[in-house]
Amino acid sequence: MSATDVMTPSKLKPMPVSQPVELSPKPSLIGLTREEMGAALKEKGVADKQIKMRVSQLWNWIYVRGVSDFDAMVNVSKDMREMLKTHFTIARPEIVEEQVSNDGTRKWLLRFPPRGAGRPVEIEAVYIPEEGRGTLCISSQVGCSLTCSFCHTGTQRLVRNLTAEEILSQLLLARDRLGDFPDREAPQGTIMPAEGRKVSNIVMMGMGEPLYNFDSVKTALLIASDGDGLSLSKRRITLSTSGVVPEIYRTGDEIGVMLAISLHAVRDDLRDMLVPINKKYPLKELMDACRAYPGLSNARRITFEYVMLKGVNDSLEDAKGLIQLLKGVPAKINLIPFNPWPGTNYQCSDWEQIEKFADFINSAGYASPIRTPRGRDILAACGQLKSESERMRKTERLAFEAMMIANHGED
Repeated sequence: MSATDVMTPSKLKPMPVSQPVELSPKPSLIGLTREEMGAALKEKGVADKQIKMRVSQLWNWIYVRGVSDFDAMVNVSKDMREMLKTHFTIARPEIVEEQVSNDGTRKWLLRFPPRGAGRPVEIEAVYIPEEGRGTLCISSQVGCSLTCSFCHTGTQRLVRNLTAEEILSQLLLARDRLGDFPDREAPQGTIMPAEGRKVSNIVMMGMGEPLYNFDSVKTALLIASDGDGLSLSKRRITLSTSGVVPEIYRTGDEIGVMLAISLHAVRDDLRDMLVPINKKYPLKELMDACRAYPGLSNARRITFEYVMLKGVNDSLEDAKGLIQLLKGVPAKINLIPFNPWPGTNYQCSDWEQIEKFADFINSAGYASPIRTPRGRDILAACGQLKSESERMRKTERLAFEAMMIANHGED
């Protein structure tokens, strides 16, 4: 299906996409730890005394320079490059489609080769440009198993976990498309400055529950924060979970990135319905894990995400309950106006009610910004991602476009 087959609002700017790539059975060097990369090279005949040096070279080319072709590694011998091309790959996923929203948000539909006896899979990643920073929203699974009732992604069945390579490849590809790697001709060892990057922050808030894919997410995020490579500060990496309590403890101990909780309700009965994992890990257990998260302070707060659903969780009683629930936790509450998707029965809270809710939270001493919806016109906003391998029917697309125009106007 081509790019013209998907919903395209009047100001949506379709972008050129990559040509389909040959599906290669070769293992990728992307996503391997240094130790794993060294072992892979040794298995292909690289001498022990060269392993450390070769790994350092590859690490720099892949994660600092951002190359996707072994032939670009000009300080690696031709024989070594031929061996690497024969046995490994560092290719990016195929870009099936790239869309740019009216507000500058970009969404990529990416296709990964099959794993084992499986089929090629597709996921979505989203880049959100803001003044002074740019945030990349990364997926951790193909589909999702949590079935949160207000979330579009939750209507797609879980296909499989993404590998560390596939998680990192979303970041590498985004930097490619945004021109966020240094000039290939720059001196060896050149590292992108912390300031001025187009992708300055990453959030594990795309498709899937990251903590149900803990090992791959851990590997990918530790590589993303490696000071000799992609070099993102752990304070600029946020992992969002719906509440997989045992892995929250592991996240703090083993990864150490910022934590976000997909909360959305302050009573167990309501959260059981909105976020069904609450039946397994109810609010008390979730909040105990939050209070125990390492390094909490006013400078390292947990973010609690709260989608505003009209007549469901947006009363002042809910706001009072939220304050009680978060007592003693350094926290920020992101209030998220509900983003519509085809087939949903929920409505976004009235703006006046959202502001009243926010004012009450603010008066209690908690920051409660109202998140500006981004990328709604390309189904790239929070809760709207869904692999285009399960595409909307034409009638659904037309109905959605009409709804967006009716609600927001053609601008």
